[in-house]
Amino acid sequence: MNYPTGKNNLESSSLNSGQSAVDKRPLVLAVDDNHDNLELLTQILDLFGCECMGAVDGYAALSAAVDRPPDLIVLDICLPDIDGLEVVKRIQENPELRHIPIVAVTALAKAEDRDRILKAGCVEYISKPFNIKDLETIISQHLNSEMLLVEF
Repeated sequence: MNYPTGKNNLESSSLNSGQSAVDKRPLVLAVDDNHDNLELLTQILDLFGCECMGAVDGYAALSAAVDRPPDLIVLDICLPDIDGLEVVKRIQENPELRHIPIVAVTALAKAEDRDRILKAGCVEYISKPFNIKDLETIISQHLNSEMLLVEF
């Protein structure tokens, strides 16, 4: 699957290309610069009952959020262009986007990293490698919707 970068034209991607344009599932923007991690994350989100857009860098994430505001953002913090904390800051500065909850999914696992990420404005933090059930719980709490219950 190809994901947009800040240098390419941005297109929303859905795992199920046969879906109707008016999808009732919650829209989640997944951001990770590692294509394998992003593919895994989007597949997991699809299993949870979410429509998913993917981006591999901070600029693409910002562009995607502006173009089609998601219900939730799942964000890696270590990105190649601007880091996830800068993405959070820019989203919070945009009145049309600041309401979107952002969940950090990152390899940064120290207590001070967690505190810094939450203080920056992320509503939750989960470290990689993550437990799928923990991720499902966090996502369903912040989407306030019934998610597909998947046994892992």
